[in-house]
Amino acid sequence: MLAKRIIPCLDVRDGRVVKGVNFRNLTDAGDPVENARFYDEQGADELVFLDVTASHEKRRIILDVVARTADDVFMPLTVGGGIRALEDIRDLLNAGCDKVSINTTAVRDPYFIKQASERFGSQCIVVAVDAKRIREDMVYEPEEPWFSDPYLGEVRLPPPSPSESGGPVWAISTHGGRKMRRIDAVKWAEKMQELGAGEILLTSMDRDGTKDGYDIGLTRTISEAVRVPVVASGGVGTLEHLREGLVEGKADAALAASIFHYREYSVHEAKEYLRSKGVPVRI
Repeated sequence: MLAKRIIPCLDVRDGRVVKGVNFRNLTDAGDPVENARFYDEQGADELVFLDVTASHEKRRIILDVVARTADDVFMPLTVGGGIRALEDIRDLLNAGCDKVSINTTAVRDPYFIKQASERFGSQCIVVAVDAKRIREDMVYEPEEPWFSDPYLGEVRLPPPSPSESGGPVWAISTHGGRKMRRIDAVKWAEKMQELGAGEILLTSMDRDGTKDGYDIGLTRTISEAVRVPVVASGGVGTLEHLREGLVEGKADAALAASIFHYREYSVHEAKEYLRSKGVPVRI
C-alpha cells in the first residue's frame, strides 16, 4: 500500500496566512514563507498554498510568495487561487511550484482542464472541489454558458437531486466559497478526471474550520468514484480525524490547517499517531 500523505495548507491573503470558519471571518495566522519552512523541517509530505480571495477579487496569482517559498523549502508545493489562463500555470511552475489547484476557472470552462493537462501533464493539474451538502434553502448563482466540445460533448451536469439511496448530495462552490453552483460534486469530480485532472483536492465547506472532522461520507463517495488521488480537506481538529479521513474516507492524503498553524499538533506527531494506528506514512 502506498504511503498516505500529510499536507499542511496555508490559506493566503495579501501575502499573509489567514484562517477562518466556513471560508469566512479570516484572521491573520503568520508569514507564509516562515510557516512553509517550519513544515518542511517537520517532515510534511507536501504543502498547499491557496490564495483564498484571488478569484473573488480578480487578482493575479501570488508569484512572489511562491518564489520565496520555493527558494527555502524542498517539499512539493501546490498553489491555487486566481489561475485563469495557461500562462498563469506556466508562471507558477517557473516560480517553483510542483502542482496547481484550479476551481473557479474549471467551472467556468471545463475544457481548460483538458488544455492544461495536455500542455503541462496531468501530474501537475489538481482540481479543487469545494463541496457543500444540498439544502432546500440554498441560493445558487444564475447559470452561466457552458463550454461544449464536439469530442467531449456537453459538459454541463444536471443539478443535484436526492440520491436513489436517500443519502446526501453535494453541490460545488467557486470564488473561495462565495458562489454556489447546481452541480453534483461527485459527477463533477468524475468529469474532471475524464478531462485530465491528476488529483482532486476535496474540501467540505460544511466542515471547513469547524474542527468537527472531515465529511467522511463525502470523502469516501468521491474517493470511490475516481481513480486519481483524493486529498481530504476541511474540519480536522484531532489526530483521529486524520486517520478517519485516510481510512474510513479512503483518501490518499489528509490536508489540515488550524491544528498545525496554531501548534496544537506537529506534523511529526500526526505521522507517529497514524503509524501507531497501522496507517502507512513516511516518517
